Amino acid sequence: MNAPARIAPRAQVQARIAVLGVGTVGRAFLQRWRTLHGEGLVHVANSRGAFAPEDAGTAEARCRERFGSLEDGFAAAEHALGEAGMRIVVDATASEAVAARHAHWLARGIHVVTACKLGQGAELARWRAIRAACAASGACYGDAATVGAGLPLLRTLRALRAGGDRIHAIAGVLSGSLAWLFDRFDGLRPFSRFVREARAAGYTEPDPRDDLSGEDVRRKLLILARTAGVELESADVDVESLVSPALAALPAAAVDGALDALDAPLRARFAEAYRNGERLRFVARLEQGRARVGLASLPADDPLAGGAGTDNRVAIWCDRYRERPLVIQGPGAGAEVTAAALLDDVRAILCEAGQWKASSSSSSSAGRTRCSPG
Repeated sequence: MNAPARIAPRAQVQARIAVLGVGTVGRAFLQRWRTLHGEGLVHVANSRGAFAPEDAGTAEARCRERFGSLEDGFAAAEHALGEAGMRIVVDATASEAVAARHAHWLARGIHVVTACKLGQGAELARWRAIRAACAASGACYGDAATVGAGLPLLRTLRALRAGGDRIHAIAGVLSGSLAWLFDRFDGLRPFSRFVREARAAGYTEPDPRDDLSGEDVRRKLLILARTAGVELESADVDVESLVSPALAALPAAAVDGALDALDAPLRARFAEAYRNGERLRFVARLEQGRARVGLASLPADDPLAGGAGTDNRVAIWCDRYRERPLVIQGPGAGAEVTAAALLDDVRAILCEAGQWKASSSSSSSAGRTRCSPG
């Protein structure tokens, strides 16, 4: 007879949690939180208003308060969190304004868990402000979801450095959408066709220039570099955009009709790589303090040449992995894996505070968060 299934005990949460963003990632996080019977949601909002926490992110969601401005929204979140105790902001937005608020919350002792790259992947001053706020208040900054949708990239870099290793180089395929495009592109069918397919499947942003420009990859490389101890400014990263100046200048409504301009130059790049027995990949690379993002032609046995679909693939060279790099690979995009990474970081914060009763099916080790990033 089969043993009865073990049911994880109800999470013991006295924290007050505010979730900002109810798009695909925010909704997936809320669903996971409710599945684990997590209590403590006191505020759920997007840029327009706040929702009743008990049904936020569902078809029955009710807006209970409209915001006149972003400042009104921030004030509502901070009022709901209160002035003391265990307080956590979960940032499931892609908002510059919300990211600019991270250091403020941390300085007030409010933990921040985020999928937004604009906190640590923007100007260096903001990254330093986040570090300083964590150090001063003891608040944690959960950032596992910002690069690789929760793959153990930042955690691994921190563990290597904590063990005395120096990071010599990092190279990676860091964009799920660009990974998918160059995995599918065969030089026979137009590249623009694959871009349209990727957009229809939800792999790219509605305006695919956001993916093709390489700016998202730049931010991810900045986060990796800074975590590895290399404090680069955004301008220090050389970015080869796939978007021509003419395509970049078009209004969003005209982009689809102009995507064919991508075809000839990328067909030529593919043909050259094919003649050399190589594969095209959009690669971010950090070595000897220099950082570059762009299209690369890689030998078939290169650690970044493999992978499939939207997989991210990152190679790390350090003192203990000098000749053969440590390679980390897995799904690097998608609402579910990103939401799971957010939840892991929230659970890690709660476990450290003794406010989450872990079970064999709910371990706190996977999403360990550092209270001082970098």
